[in-house]
Amino acid sequence: MGFIDTVKARAKANKKTIILPESMDRRTFEAAQTILKEGIANLIIIGTPEEIAENSKGLDITGATLIDPFTSEKTQGYIDAFVELRKSKGMTEEQARKTLLGDYMYYACMMVKMGDADGVVSGACHSTSNTLRPSLQIIKTKPGVKLVSAFFLMVVPDCEYGANGTFIFADSGLEQNPDPEKLASIAGCSAESFELLVQEKPYVAMLSHSTKGSAAHADVDKVVEATRLAKEQYPQYAIDGELQADAAMVPSVGASKAPGSEVAGKANVLIFPDLDAGNIGYKIVQRLAKAEAYGPVTQGIAKPINDLSRGCIADDIVGVVAITAVQAQAQDK
Repeated sequence: MGFIDTVKARAKANKKTIILPESMDRRTFEAAQTILKEGIANLIIIGTPEEIAENSKGLDITGATLIDPFTSEKTQGYIDAFVELRKSKGMTEEQARKTLLGDYMYYACMMVKMGDADGVVSGACHSTSNTLRPSLQIIKTKPGVKLVSAFFLMVVPDCEYGANGTFIFADSGLEQNPDPEKLASIAGCSAESFELLVQEKPYVAMLSHSTKGSAAHADVDKVVEATRLAKEQYPQYAIDGELQADAAMVPSVGASKAPGSEVAGKANVLIFPDLDAGNIGYKIVQRLAKAEAYGPVTQGIAKPINDLSRGCIADDIVGVVAITAVQAQAQDK
């Protein structure tokens, strides 16, 4: 059974309620049809009857809960709670109503905040900032977590490296140029995410153009310091750096360039030094190696709120909904 099939099976075993707020995009309904048919999650779709009818033509979304924010009896309660939540920022009832009815992502986050759903998947036709801004204003960060970051879960076919070709690439979707403290936090959160989703031991490589002092530069110094902090803060995980990508993944290269490293040659969690490297890296692997790329999956938010690439297809949405459901299950523990 492949990675995403395993995740789907776990999602089906304890079904969670996930919101899809992008009723203006047909891919939402193509994905919903598959999710409902396979029993991966309970779904809520937010939209007016006209939006839903127009974009779901010919598709079977029987079983989804359809919420029209303009007529739902719960809308006023969400507005009142949003005003209370943002009163220190000067939020008025009129502003709250306009925000929740004008942007379904805000409405979805209020549903999660009020306990009416377990998670949200959005971003097929909205930017990452449009997906994450409401989450951070309403849901907030997870206690004890320093920042919200994002990763792609990569499944590379016919690959002998990583966990049978499965990797986490982070941060490849959100944090532009993390300092050592942020990079260390991304490493710890990514190790935890790998453990949860892949159910194997994470081996975390702090990537650089240098391996163990082979090059001297301020960019290398950043990764060296991040590695030190990550090892100190997350002693439960195998973390090492700075490592070049080949030293991180290929056993023979790892043994040559970083002898004695617990991670070199075994890495399955790749921590990139900045967003440019992470985003470029995942897209190269996705396109040239024909890898499955699920994400950007967020980590560090108090409830599972996940973004999508605007270039996604319906199957990508299905996969991210399954991942979101498994993240939601973990919060029950």
